[in-house]
Amino acid sequence: MRATMAGITPVHLIIILVVALLILGPGKLPETGAALGKAMRDFRLSMKDEDSSPSPTTATGVAAPDAPHPTDLPSGPV
Repeated sequence: MRATMAGITPVHLIIILVVALLILGPGKLPETGAALGKAMRDFRLSMKDEDSSPSPTTATGVAAPDAPHPTDLPSGPV
């Protein structure tokens, strides 16, 4: 048998779908599948947005300096 991603064969997928149908029932299965698909789509979009987000820059286009480390701040009363 030809294995698909992660070693899951078509027979495994059919077994998973039958078990899901038994657990969720025919009424809940479509809305559960839609919710799962929406969650996967949102996750992919958030990962894509994270990769394409520009680094913080100032108005001049120069990279903004990093915030000072807490140990670099003056100690004592101000």
